[in-house]
Amino acid sequence: MIDWERVNTLRAEIGEEDFEEVVPLFIEEVTGIIDTLRDTPDLSRLEEDLHALKGSALNLGFTDFSVLCHKGEALSAKGKASEVDVPAIVASFEASEVTFTSGLSAGKAA
Repeated sequence: MIDWERVNTLRAEIGEEDFEEVVPLFIEEVTGIIDTLRDTPDLSRLEEDLHALKGSALNLGFTDFSVLCHKGEALSAKGKASEVDVPAIVASFEASEVTFTSGLSAGKAA
């Protein structure tokens, strides 16, 4: 679910202080898009939204979530946005966020 090696690489690349700033910004940005998808998904923007989510997820090691976003983005690009399982994407982010947060607290990223 979380690629801890990627998380550790990011932390090493940008430094501890910047990492501590990036994580909340990532969560805030993604949560905003997720809230929109949960409440009022705009199928005309779904491809763009999922592309943004995918990129953010990959940067921070949310692998399962990024895969779902990629699949949804591909469906949307083919004009099949209505077939995207938006609730599964939302659920994947929520589960990933819990795993990520608890993993950070447990020292999985050092």
